[in-house]
Amino acid sequence: MLSLLVNAPALLLAPSTAAALRASPPAMQVRDAVVPIGSPVGSVVPTRQAPPATDSSILVQGGSLRTWSYRSPSVEQVPVILSTEGRPLAADIELWHGPDNTPCKMRVYVEDGLLRPFSAVIETPRGPNTVAIRNIGQVEFPLAANVVADSIDKPSADCLASSTTIQGGALRTYPFDPTVDSVQVLLKTDGRPLNARIELLQGPNNNKQVIELYTEDGCDRPFFCFLETPGSGNVVRIVNTAPVEFPMTAGVVPYSINADMSSGAVMGGDVVIGGTPM
Repeated sequence: MLSLLVNAPALLLAPSTAAALRASPPAMQVRDAVVPIGSPVGSVVPTRQAPPATDSSILVQGGSLRTWSYRSPSVEQVPVILSTEGRPLAADIELWHGPDNTPCKMRVYVEDGLLRPFSAVIETPRGPNTVAIRNIGQVEFPLAANVVADSIDKPSADCLASSTTIQGGALRTYPFDPTVDSVQVLLKTDGRPLNARIELLQGPNNNKQVIELYTEDGCDRPFFCFLETPGSGNVVRIVNTAPVEFPMTAGVVPYSINADMSSGAVMGGDVVIGGTPM
């Protein structure tokens, strides 16, 4: 009786039908397929979709350290971009070139890592080199670090031509119009150590971004960065924190201009109260 129940489906089919089923090849299912209008019944046209773009940023939690190593000597410059989701950003960035050798290091503070992300280019000649980023903020303030040696930004010709000397212990300020969205900063020396403090102020003693920089050779390893300057009243202040025997040259020029700002309010214009200009 059991053998009859098992063979019951085969007995219900005609011999020709059963043979056709045995001879038919197995069919494969294709997911995410699109069949154009007018195609024959049963035709399947698979779609080819591009893979989603991947974000190379790495999340660095508060109090943790991440490193990026480059063994190839052909990597001579590395861009470093740090940002947050709108919270403050505080980090230590170091360049390791061999054991117990730190030729470049900096401490970065940004009031709003989303509005003003940190973007700089670190010189890494004569590899291997390692870029170390430590989030010195609290655990509630993580940051996103992007260190990929793909596209390197170079100083513009205006930035190189506008370089001026800042003696040791002196400072220089660079005010910018509200139409300037970002500026580029280039610091270098004639081969002596470079010690500097870069500040972005918006209002009296209102630091929006601060960079404390040290480089053992300002000619072999100059410092180049971008500062985001949204809004009005932005002033870049460069302080040479080295002694008077160690001068440096600084070039600070606009990088991007926002033409829409010129159509808005005019700084120093007439004030209208009750329909009468004052």
